[in-house]
Amino acid sequence: MSKTWGIMMLSVISAPSLAETELTHNFCGNSMQTRAWQPLAGLDLGMVDIQSDDIELLGTQSAEFTGNVDINTLTMSLSAQSALIDKQRGLLNATGPITYRDTISEVNSSGLNADLNSSEISLLGADYKLTEQQGHGGAEKLTVNQSGLELLNASFTTCPNETPLWAIQAEEILLSREEGWGETHDMVLRIMDTPVLYLPYFTFPIDERRKSGLLTPNISSSDRYGIESITPYYWNIAPNYDATITPRYMSKKGLQLQGEFRYLSDSNEGLVALEYLDKDDSEPELEERFLFHWQQQSYFNENWRAAIDITNVSDDNYLTDLGSNYATRTDTQLYRTGSLSYLGETWRTDIKVQNFEVLGDHTESYAALPQISFSQTTPFRFSDIELTFNGELSHFTNDTAIIEKATRVHIEPKASYGYQEHAWSFLSEFSVLHTNYNQEGDLSNTDYAETVSRTLPKVRLYSQLNFERDTSMIDNGIQTLEPQVQYLYTPDKDQSDIGLYDTTKLQDDFFGLFRDSRFSSVDRIAAANQFTLGATTRLFNDNSEELFNFSAGQIFYLSDSAKPTAQNLDSDTNYNALFAAQTMLHWHRRWYLSGGIQYDTDGKQIIQSNVTLDYKGDDNQLVQLNHRYANDVSGNTIEQVGLFTSFPLSEQWQFVSSYHRDLESGRSIEVFSGLQYESCCWAFQVTARRQIETDLNQAIGQEQATFDSSIGFNIVLKGLGSKSRYDAQKLLQQGIFGYRRPYFLNN
Repeated sequence: MSKTWGIMMLSVISAPSLAETELTHNFCGNSMQTRAWQPLAGLDLGMVDIQSDDIELLGTQSAEFTGNVDINTLTMSLSAQSALIDKQRGLLNATGPITYRDTISEVNSSGLNADLNSSEISLLGADYKLTEQQGHGGAEKLTVNQSGLELLNASFTTCPNETPLWAIQAEEILLSREEGWGETHDMVLRIMDTPVLYLPYFTFPIDERRKSGLLTPNISSSDRYGIESITPYYWNIAPNYDATITPRYMSKKGLQLQGEFRYLSDSNEGLVALEYLDKDDSEPELEERFLFHWQQQSYFNENWRAAIDITNVSDDNYLTDLGSNYATRTDTQLYRTGSLSYLGETWRTDIKVQNFEVLGDHTESYAALPQISFSQTTPFRFSDIELTFNGELSHFTNDTAIIEKATRVHIEPKASYGYQEHAWSFLSEFSVLHTNYNQEGDLSNTDYAETVSRTLPKVRLYSQLNFERDTSMIDNGIQTLEPQVQYLYTPDKDQSDIGLYDTTKLQDDFFGLFRDSRFSSVDRIAAANQFTLGATTRLFNDNSEELFNFSAGQIFYLSDSAKPTAQNLDSDTNYNALFAAQTMLHWHRRWYLSGGIQYDTDGKQIIQSNVTLDYKGDDNQLVQLNHRYANDVSGNTIEQVGLFTSFPLSEQWQFVSSYHRDLESGRSIEVFSGLQYESCCWAFQVTARRQIETDLNQAIGQEQATFDSSIGFNIVLKGLGSKSRYDAQKLLQQGIFGYRRPYFLNN
């Protein structure tokens, strides 16, 4: 007969009660279920409920319980064969096969001693597992207190198997619930029950909170670096700022130190990074090699914003030679920009200082010191006509150019009238573009003038129609047709007396056909007297998912003087990109085809083209084929084909690879493959790469190319530091030609 004895006394561990639910942990496809503990219903604070087969009272303050003993409080439950409670002294002793449960752990042991007054429980010969996170092991003695668990002569692992791949054994292990970290003394790391590492002191995470410590190292070997070892140390300085210090050892180059400091406040967020190599053993002519990066966003109030983005390197080939997380190997210039912006109800003002560090054998860029621009965000209205007024004041400097200094003032008043309905829209714009230049330098024997005043009108008329119909090509499908027409007029004017400061030619894709400018800034204003005709058709299924689109357009010039010219952009060949088209086909949820072409109808030649075919299946199944062509990239023709692929070999094994070949030179330019394994408690990754070495001081079309081959290895023991972040797409993005995921409207 079961008997119950209620005692009022202090609770053992203060903790909120939990509802009884099934917590499911999915690891590598395996489901591990742990029942979350909850207190016995009806218990009040400080009450202990005891049930057993037999009770023997030992005076008025003590009792011995035997046979199927169940003890419950608001903070724990205990099952044992026998138990002795001394109410006056607040002591509890239990023997026999014992099962102890609370909000953070479940323990099986042979004996229990508890001091209920000090809220401390000790279990002997304990096998434990954590219930709020993965982790289990054994201990000669396990003590539960308010801060967590203390284990003597214990083991710990996050592997769910009875014979774990890895485990740590230590004289003492502290698992702190308050700090979310484990701490060991005299620890031995055992892999497959073989000791591989001894550490007198070691900490590791048991939940998501941050703490200072070593992160997962990475080891690789390559022709360029030799044996390479990267070992990051994370420093959790405060909740709103931290740092990562990374020694990077390269046997062929030396020891490089990398540091990153991140900060966050009510009005600022950003990071400062520094990479430093005191001496490059493979480049004796170079002394110190470094990279500095500072990025910050500031939000002072609803109206004021500021931003800083600065990257600086010691030499032109730093990025191509050493690589960095703060720029790509293919960058030919680095930004140095600071801006202050005011966003008002009617006006926006931006004050910017900017220059570029040009890498390689390229012309130095102009620095804008400063550039003050203003734009009208809310137009003035006069009847149905909108009036806006935009402009800028810029001062440019470049000591290496013919024009060393220049000041530019540009204003652009605009009047526009627009009408829009569901089926059609119309927009008419009339602008006056007025620019004054003051140019300083040795301008003799050049076409440049010291002062230039240029005023040009611009007229733009644009209209679009939207047709829609049911289609039999798709069940319950809809097809749209969206024709567009634009007329653009700007008179022709000789602008050879004006320097080029921040102006480049814009991309001539389908959408570019309907722009009102061919250049990114106002140093060149292209003549125009032209009509642009274009149309887009789309197919949607009954779920409004876009399955297909095709767009094509062409510019028709009404006079030869309005046709594009080189406009003194010496680096750009004069192409009349009169026709452009692009398409997308998403006929199946796993398949995606996209492509585009730009064609010079006057020269009868393709300017640029691209086509990409993607397959994206379940479990990181991925295949991408791509082709790209450009007939003029710094005077070179580029035609390349590429392949990205990723597919699972099994539930734990994943294979990824990529291949790129230059059809013009008839050689591969990058080959990459990777094999990764991930299970419930550990993961590793092996990668191999062979890619052409980029030298910014040599031409793209160099016939004698140098290749770099490398092998990388990375391993993660889950629960002892960094989490496994392996992902097929991230692996494929590691090369120079990184994988680009297609844009799915339906994702």
